[in-house]
Amino acid sequence: MSYARNLIGGSWEEPGSAVIETVDPATGEKLGKAPKSSAADMARAVAAAKEALPAWSSRPAPRRAETILRLAQLLEQRKETIARIVTREMGKVREEALGDVQEAIDMAYLMAGAALVAHPDVAAISFTGSGETGRRIQAIAAPMLKRTHLELGGKNGVVVLDDADLDFAVRAILWSAYGTSGQRCTAASRVIAQAGIHDKLVERLAEGAKRLRIGNGWTPGVQVGPLVRPWAVDKVEKYVKIGLDEGAKLVAGGRRPSDPALKGGFYYEPTVFAGAAPTMRIAQEEIFGPVTAVIRVRDLDEAIRVHNGTPFGLSGAIITRDLASAMKAARAFQTGIVYVHNGTIGAEVHLPFGGIKGTGNGHREAGVTGIDFFTEVKTVYIDYSGALQRAQIDR
Repeated sequence: MSYARNLIGGSWEEPGSAVIETVDPATGEKLGKAPKSSAADMARAVAAAKEALPAWSSRPAPRRAETILRLAQLLEQRKETIARIVTREMGKVREEALGDVQEAIDMAYLMAGAALVAHPDVAAISFTGSGETGRRIQAIAAPMLKRTHLELGGKNGVVVLDDADLDFAVRAILWSAYGTSGQRCTAASRVIAQAGIHDKLVERLAEGAKRLRIGNGWTPGVQVGPLVRPWAVDKVEKYVKIGLDEGAKLVAGGRRPSDPALKGGFYYEPTVFAGAAPTMRIAQEEIFGPVTAVIRVRDLDEAIRVHNGTPFGLSGAIITRDLASAMKAARAFQTGIVYVHNGTIGAEVHLPFGGIKGTGNGHREAGVTGIDFFTEVKTVYIDYSGALQRAQIDR
């Protein structure tokens, strides 16, 4: 079993309080321990960062870029090793774990070109997590006028119109709903299908979900890994019961796998509900697991209303062959991200990532806007005329 310590000011330190045990969600095997850092640990980390800031900020930009580029190179060299750790700690399938590491590499190359909310020396907070925690952070930071970036939940929908390519729609939804076992803020937990394609889509989607291979994420051919912890499985089970109690029809999944080889892991079968109403809790609340609910609509206008009818606004998608319909949806969706002829996941690091409504507070990750959040803008006026300049008054 491995043991991790805190890296503070360039030195590895023992934590001042308890530790957190990590387990492999595929087997339940204990992997190691990580620090459960105390307020004193965090205060030392902030002090070290504050002490380092003047030297770092005065270093020429090309030299700072060299440091970040070195990070990207190290990540590239150790990509396979880090991805394996991601799978063992979180359960992601191999190709997704490798993709996560690649995203970190890409982000580091781009940049080369949190819980410390109440500490007075922390000038900005960037947080990704639940809406409840995000609101607490905002409440603590607001009296100190701290800059906060909140990336919270999502209840993302894929709109499928009658003219859509059915085969493609099924593939896109399966990937969006069950990639990372549905544990993505952009996961497609709602499918909004026009009446003419609805029945065939539900049938094909249920068939596809049942065919997905479940298992240890590092095993070749596995498509759906375990959930991150036992409580995550319990939460999914709770919402499946809620869906059934609300009157939705279970057409795939809805249980833990019966395969003895998966015993001990935190698995749940890819689940599809049909007959869901837009106001049901399974169509309104973030489940964060391998569950999607199909909602029938008459036309594009109703699809847009249903799509926008949740507290969240992160990602939305539309699958159609009609460009006018796609552009209408892209304009009308109340989300920070829109995909046309695709699912709801698959962000690129050079483009802004984030949402509106209950998903976030207006800031964005990634792209130039992601750098802007951590940058202070200063305006300097220099006049060489020797005369007093009074801006608009002397015009």
